[in-house]
Amino acid sequence: MLLDPQRTIYRAFGLGSSYAKVLKFDFLLQMAECKVAGRELPDVPHSLLGDIWQMGGDFLLDQEGKVLLSHPSQHPLDRPAMADLLAAMPGKP
Repeated sequence: MLLDPQRTIYRAFGLGSSYAKVLKFDFLLQMAECKVAGRELPDVPHSLLGDIWQMGGDFLLDQEGKVLLSHPSQHPLDRPAMADLLAAMPGKP
């Protein structure tokens, strides 16, 4: 895990912000379903809310810094499949 408060690496990976993607209907529906089901939404410290519209991603790098997997998120809940993560790992069986 990497913290990048100045978003230097964030920009290098081509990530950005999107009001439309963060407020996409499907995402809002999933958040509402969590609330109705009584599940707690993640509590994010106020100091980390600098850009609430920023889009994330998942990236797997080897020890030399070579990118093995790049998955920029298309919406806030978009994550790569576990099979894709495992397939990208070095030394897989």
